[in-house]
Amino acid sequence: MRRLIPAIAAGALLLAACSSGSSDSGGSSSAAPESSAATSAAAGPDCGSTIDEIAAKAKEEGKVNLIALPDTWANYRGIIDSFVAKYGIEAPVMNPDASSADELTAVETLRGQPDMPEVLDIGPSFIQQAKDAGYLESYKPVVWDEIPASLKGEDGTWVGAYYGVLAIATNATIQPNVPKTWADLKKPEYKGQVTINGDPREAGAAFAAVMAASLANGGSFDDIMPGIEYFSELKKLGNLQTIDVTEAAVLSGEVPIALDWTYNFPGLKPALDEAGFDFQVIVPADGVYGGYYAQSVVTEAPHPCAARLWLNHLVSDEGALGYLEGGAIPARYAALLDKGLITPEVAANLPSAETIAAISFPTQAQIDAAKAVITEQWGPMVADL
Repeated sequence: MRRLIPAIAAGALLLAACSSGSSDSGGSSSAAPESSAATSAAAGPDCGSTIDEIAAKAKEEGKVNLIALPDTWANYRGIIDSFVAKYGIEAPVMNPDASSADELTAVETLRGQPDMPEVLDIGPSFIQQAKDAGYLESYKPVVWDEIPASLKGEDGTWVGAYYGVLAIATNATIQPNVPKTWADLKKPEYKGQVTINGDPREAGAAFAAVMAASLANGGSFDDIMPGIEYFSELKKLGNLQTIDVTEAAVLSGEVPIALDWTYNFPGLKPALDEAGFDFQVIVPADGVYGGYYAQSVVTEAPHPCAARLWLNHLVSDEGALGYLEGGAIPARYAALLDKGLITPEVAANLPSAETIAAISFPTQAQIDAAKAVITEQWGPMVADL
């Protein structure tokens, strides 16, 4: 499941920050039609400013190149299928399990080619790197005003369309003694069973796991070192394995305990049930950490209008409901609540209201500083042990 698990939000709580607004959401049939007068502040002269205008130009292009969107990650298969069905535009996904670092490498390698990735989905610890490389187009989707300030860049270079909460997911069929806290993971019975998805220097989900562990061990958004020290100890104890937490690895039983986002398991449930596995997903009480992934239109995109349309789809009512179906919390959660679009059945996939209320978020400056520490210390303290 790619970089198993997105990154970090900045600012106030999503539930408090969203506003109902009057902009067109461009989504489900119960919402206002997408052809309303709502416009993007920076849709670009070649694509138009309303959804209908952007969609018409996008259909002429016929395709948008996506990357790093696994089918079961936050229900991306359902969201992509709804986009293709609605607009008749191809949306192939390159390297679904790519890390955030892999995404930026793909843009650099394929720059100027027709199959270059056109919309990124990266952890926030990679936003500045992508900006410095000149990869992020300034583009504000039509529902910009309904996206809370904590989930978008003021300059329009990114939006955080969804977020989740880091959890301990345990295959109780293999390990019946389900760990409930970060402290529990140090127990000898979990030797060789605890899985962080990839390298936190490259993968947003792994970065988030280190930050969550820091919060659980006396650290803070300004001090990630306790999290690095925690994983160093876990590695020395023999409990930590660092592999890609893919669907295949989970279903094979190779990953008894995964540190992952809450939204990566609703989509796997049918396959897990078929395999006879009982997966239990618990948000550890000693380190509650929420995070988003940032979506950005890539500069010099070969299909610029289709890229803009895809970004609009992600933050539309339809895209938001797709995220909810997968257990992710959309940026416009409060707007959907105001419209009565979140049913009890949909809400059942989400973390508890108490869990959501317990989340606080680091600033971009704190994220960048933490990434610098991880870049310097993760090798000697964890990876090279």
